[in-house]
Amino acid sequence: MSFADQGRKAYLVEASEILDQAEETLLKLEKKPEDSELLNRFFRSMHTIKGSGAMFGFDEIALFTHEVETFMDKVREGAIRLNTELVDLLFQSRDLIRDMLKEEGTNRGERARDIVSALQKHLPRDEITQESSGPAIQADAVMETEPLRIFRIKFRPGENIFFTGANPFGLLQELLEMAAGRKPGDQDDTGPVLCRIVARTDHLPALQDLNPELCCTWWDIILTTARDENAIRDVFIFVEDDAELVVETLSESEQIGTERTQKKLGEILVHRGVLTPQDIEEVLQQQEKIGQLLVRTGKVSSQEVASALAEQELSGQVSSLEKAKTKVQSSIRVDSEKLDKLVDLVGELVIAQSRLNQVAGHLDSSELIALAEEMERLSDSLRDNTMTMRMLPIGITFNKFSRLVRDLSRELGKEIRLTAEGGETELDKTVIERLNDPLVHLLRNSIDHGIEDPEARIAAGKPREGNIVLTAAHGSGEVIIRIKDDGKGLDSKKIREKAVSKGIVSPDAEMTEQQLHELIFAPGFSTATKVTGVSGRGVGMDVVKRGIDELRGGISLESKKGRGTAITMKLPLTLAIIDGLQVDVGAESFIIPLSNVEECIELRHTGEKREAKSIVNLRGEVVPYVRLVDWFGLKEQGLAIEQIVIMNISKHRVGLVVDKVVGQHQTVIKSLGRVYGNVRGVSGATVNGDGSMSLILDVSALVEDSAKDA
Repeated sequence: MSFADQGRKAYLVEASEILDQAEETLLKLEKKPEDSELLNRFFRSMHTIKGSGAMFGFDEIALFTHEVETFMDKVREGAIRLNTELVDLLFQSRDLIRDMLKEEGTNRGERARDIVSALQKHLPRDEITQESSGPAIQADAVMETEPLRIFRIKFRPGENIFFTGANPFGLLQELLEMAAGRKPGDQDDTGPVLCRIVARTDHLPALQDLNPELCCTWWDIILTTARDENAIRDVFIFVEDDAELVVETLSESEQIGTERTQKKLGEILVHRGVLTPQDIEEVLQQQEKIGQLLVRTGKVSSQEVASALAEQELSGQVSSLEKAKTKVQSSIRVDSEKLDKLVDLVGELVIAQSRLNQVAGHLDSSELIALAEEMERLSDSLRDNTMTMRMLPIGITFNKFSRLVRDLSRELGKEIRLTAEGGETELDKTVIERLNDPLVHLLRNSIDHGIEDPEARIAAGKPREGNIVLTAAHGSGEVIIRIKDDGKGLDSKKIREKAVSKGIVSPDAEMTEQQLHELIFAPGFSTATKVTGVSGRGVGMDVVKRGIDELRGGISLESKKGRGTAITMKLPLTLAIIDGLQVDVGAESFIIPLSNVEECIELRHTGEKREAKSIVNLRGEVVPYVRLVDWFGLKEQGLAIEQIVIMNISKHRVGLVVDKVVGQHQTVIKSLGRVYGNVRGVSGATVNGDGSMSLILDVSALVEDSAKDA
């Protein structure tokens, strides 16, 4: 991939993230249409996508986004007031830009013309043009009443910036167009000097050593504009990782000839490398200090000067301490495929480490055992750090659902508020990606089936606005996600009638209310009476349950008629590498996820017949257990003493009887493939140090099936 292609790819990724932020901003703007900070934030999003789009050759995006930016500029000026209709148009604009980025959708040009035409209808008459023409990037209008700011900007791009497809001169031109009072076509030598750009050629090599493909120049810019610092930084958003960028605000009250300006002059000269701080200090020491001058002229006493100097010294110390506390954080963007490859390699390293431990134990070499232990420590550290790199806050996914709730509730004529909590909870990126569809389905069900119409809610004594709460939290080595609504809840009678009509249960079957509720997870089960764009096509909650099962998670629900429904999902933190407890049963070995294990105890036999399922007294608590040798139909060893692995499943203790507990084992999860994908009680496999395979137990499914057979 060429550097230019890498630059375009980086733009696509960054622009997608900016569009996600723009969508979140629009959702807030709909509730606070006069919030200037939100207006400026959305304007900057459009401005950044426009400028960088033109720089990387996305002319279609730049031209359309310029029209949206022009409209938003008038909104910021107060010439246009946002309402629901205009927010809908902005949402459509955002969606169209997304389709342009992905080159998806049909009739994008026609959609763009329709949106621009609709936006222009709301512009003041003197702002409406017959036809949008000219370059995609034009000068930004600045209100005369807005306060002007003076910025000092140092832009020093990396020498390889041309290879990324970026053009520094385009960035400088965009800064020039931000200068206050400029109009399209203005020349540098007309009007007051509101933007001064100085090219720095300090490190320009000799002509014979000059490489025209490298950028050896950097720039100092003094800019007068009504824009803020964020707008300036947005100009450089796609090149800031490969450049040194310093933006400083200069006080507009500073006047030439004041002592403060003289000090600033010294700082500028030091900054440009003309002088050193020591040179400035030597010159200043030749002058009479201001404290001595004030005392000599009788303006203040020497004690007042001493007190002021003490205060100045203390303030400086406090400032230094605060700066020391501030940590500079930096990050880099890594292709997800490279990260997945790294995880695969770490997995292979873990398997090799397990083999090394086994070989060291057999050879009984103290040096080799010490080396194996050191390698294991490093391997564990590398694994933990690699897994941390894959962890993302689930709030990234939660933020996408606000738009879904808004659009769907309006389509159904309902009033619904979505509240998200625990967005900082981190989960493996693969789990988050595969969790998106089940969450969308659950939210659509809550909106369509759960929350009532406003009139029905008022008649039931509820607020006309329904509430859906989406929460995430860590618990017992897993992530617990919960979707709760305050709607009408599940109708057990209606569910039973539908289940009987579909032949899922017999008419005379005796079932508890909870068992009836769980019938909604049956394949093809749906209580919708008509087919709509949301439901009624026979694609029910079984799709959600299948998706959660594939993630080695569990799903449960609670519902009370007239009060609402809560659906809880429990998911593993990662699908790649876990800590497991290796056990032997017969001639086979199995892995139990260590996050489920509480302790191990002995089970002694006195000659009586052994039962497949029984109970054990654990310090006064009755704990049921399942014998895996019987469950999997393995050959029994006839041991007088077996081991019970006590686990905590959904706050209930249950035991698994095994022949031998081998010990803790770093487990690299391998898929079983489609042939064994539906085997209950088994979620995957792993490779042992000796090359043999061990099955990873799906403890929740195993215990659930055991309870049904009881």
